[in-house]
Amino acid sequence: MALITNALTIDVEEYFHATAFSSAVPPERWADLPMRAGEATRRLLDLLASRGIRATFFVLGWVAERDPGLVRAIREAGHEVASHGYGHRPIRGDGRGDGRGDGRKDGRKEFIEDTDRSKKLIEDLIGEPVKGYRATTFSIVRETLWALDVLAEMGFAYDSSIFPIRHDRYGIPDAPRFPHRHSSGLIEVPPGTARVLGQNVPIAGGGYFRLFPPSFTRWGIRRVNEKEKMPVVFYVHPWEVDPDQPRLPAGRLTRIRHYRNLDRTEERLSDLLETFRFGTIGEMLEQLAPQSMEPCSSLRPPHLDPLPQERKREASYISSLSPVTGERARVRGSIA
Repeated sequence: MALITNALTIDVEEYFHATAFSSAVPPERWADLPMRAGEATRRLLDLLASRGIRATFFVLGWVAERDPGLVRAIREAGHEVASHGYGHRPIRGDGRGDGRGDGRKDGRKEFIEDTDRSKKLIEDLIGEPVKGYRATTFSIVRETLWALDVLAEMGFAYDSSIFPIRHDRYGIPDAPRFPHRHSSGLIEVPPGTARVLGQNVPIAGGGYFRLFPPSFTRWGIRRVNEKEKMPVVFYVHPWEVDPDQPRLPAGRLTRIRHYRNLDRTEERLSDLLETFRFGTIGEMLEQLAPQSMEPCSSLRPPHLDPLPQERKREASYISSLSPVTGERARVRGSIA
């Protein structure tokens, strides 16, 4: 049986960009703090090079603007470069505006400006279109699903922001668990989960990778790969392999979520890369060509009218260009 290629994704941001620190370290203070993402990301690049693995790097525009050589180094090493927005702002608002007003209520104008700034900046650095996007703190939730239509209009091919779990800050627990096509034409690539006692349990990396025993993550990925025959989207931040980062003021829960097991993450990641096959999101999608993706007709902003009764439609093929391989990845999907 051929090994399934899981997607390894890296959210390139600084340790002080974590949303939990937004009150203690507002954006106007960022420039006063030492930048460490460049060094940590280059360590990850070395680790991936030693394993012959390519990954998808969701780069924050704020970091790209201050360390353009890092973005070029990621692309020159053969990795896929995607957008993590510019200013690490969670998506807010109901999106009912047209993007031309002050945007304070609907959030659309702020989102468009932030995303467009990041996309253009990164494209100028790597000399090719940016196809992928991941929202700050997985902040495309049911109330902000309008952002998917905006991303499609801006030319993105896929998004990886909808976490199908219950969480105090994000998530749509009944969202599809595997890559699927949104009604806008955008491909949604959810972070990895395993089904346990009828619930979606996160196995996607980040704090879950540091807080849960490594054996649980391995069990979850193996279960999804072998039992469900599907890939897992895994993520990590450069600051998670930087145990010497400055400590910032925060509450007890935030300290546990952010700092626990930082000194073990790099070793755990190295072991995981030895155990499973990983590649870019583009490479992961290519292997799904023979499969029919889940429709996502249930994902609608709460203020929109309910969808009419689902009609049977022929499955359609959609193509997205893999920024790494330059090949067409044909993914089967139902138009929702």
